[in-house]
Amino acid sequence: MRKFLFLFVAMWVFQWTFAQDEIVGRWKTIDDETGKAKSIIEIYKKDGKYYGRIVRLLTEENKDGICRTCSGKYANKNIIGLVILKDLEYDADDKEWVDGTIMDPKNAKEYSCYLALVEPNKLKVRGYIGFSLLGRTQYWYRVE
Repeated sequence: MRKFLFLFVAMWVFQWTFAQDEIVGRWKTIDDETGKAKSIIEIYKKDGKYYGRIVRLLTEENKDGICRTCSGKYANKNIIGLVILKDLEYDADDKEWVDGTIMDPKNAKEYSCYLALVEPNKLKVRGYIGFSLLGRTQYWYRVE
């Protein structure tokens, strides 16, 4: 009986650990207006939280890597390596990554956000102000 209980607990811990790291990897973003691929974001885990940084640009705009549309502290800075997702935590009950922020490189504004894995290779990214009802959703696609 002890072996069964140990095996059950070990499987539960493994499944929980695997589930929370399912978003780790590279994701292709799609431009809302044009429908074209825009960038590759690498999501990684650091100190128990999830972050995402731009690792590649796929459009001609800002192809040199300089953020010409950014304002404030990001104006005319290198967009490659820019961390746009910050401080997300995995919520096992809802199977979402919550309580983080996302930065829109077009205007350098930060919004609250959450992520949800819709399919193994499709990620729902919701940025919002105040309540999640007031916001915008994008879908990112895993890059193999």
